[in-house]
Amino acid sequence: MNKNSLESNLKELETIVSKMERGDMALEDSIKSYEKGMLLLKLCQDSLKEIEQKVLILSAENTLEQFKSANE
Repeated sequence: MNKNSLESNLKELETIVSKMERGDMALEDSIKSYEKGMLLLKLCQDSLKEIEQKVLILSAENTLEQFKSANE
């Protein structure tokens, strides 16, 4: 799974949740969707952590400094 933007990952995650909430998916499809949703959730959480770190740096020093994300 590639690392898309936070917005596209959230949109895809919302689509998966909506499909699963309808309750008309086969068990195997539900499991696959759940796995994909969990991966998307992890990507979203990582993106939010990175954004939070940027905001903290901006708040602390009033300038944006380069920092290494957890993935680097």
